[in-house]
Amino acid sequence: MKIEIWSDIMCPFCYIGKRRLESALKDFEFADQIQIEWKSFLLNPDMVTDPNKSTLEYLSENKGWSLAQTEQITQQVVDMAKEEGLEYHMDKTVVANAKNAHRLLQLAKTLKKGDAMKERLLKAYFAEGKNIDDRETLIQLALEVGLEKERVIACLDSGEFSEKVDQDIYESRLIGVRGVPFFVLDRKFGISGAQPKEVFDETIRKAWADYVKTNPVLQILENEDGSSCDLESGEC
Repeated sequence: MKIEIWSDIMCPFCYIGKRRLESALKDFEFADQIQIEWKSFLLNPDMVTDPNKSTLEYLSENKGWSLAQTEQITQQVVDMAKEEGLEYHMDKTVVANAKNAHRLLQLAKTLKKGDAMKERLLKAYFAEGKNIDDRETLIQLALEVGLEKERVIACLDSGEFSEKVDQDIYESRLIGVRGVPFFVLDRKFGISGAQPKEVFDETIRKAWADYVKTNPVLQILENEDGSSCDLESGEC
């Protein structure tokens, strides 16, 4: 069964939602038969990268809040993240356009490293204060999850996967996504936002029960007393 997740790298609730989904899957006995696909979403596609400005300053200017108000409001998110084992440094987060980071994520997906790349980008942005629109930074992050440097450079320098990012965003509009994170389970069930773990538990089981009605799942039970003939050795 597939779970598709529309998410932006600069969305603090997306990282929290990722952890809550992962926590729910740890308690789900068929988690090894769940496929996760990360979909691109840009909360601010026109954002101009400014490595000299923090996200707190950006929010203060655009929301009309004082810096003290902004820090107080974002502290609630920091505390929420901490409950999930995440360390946010909002005062260090860099104002950056995320389009190139999403293109890199799309490349990683084709190499079966989408989840690892998503995790690394989120950590780089929220915990390490890295500029996720900086070419050398993106190259380094990609290398850390096992992508080949030449392939990454070719992607970043060519504009490759821009259409795929745009396609994900267009698809999100078709299914009514208004904010992220947005989780779609088997194209039949949706979870909007970083809901409590219990919501993920319930929805995953509900979606799975519906999924197996038309997709029989083979369950293999093994124990030390089970007798069988070995296919490779021919021994019984």
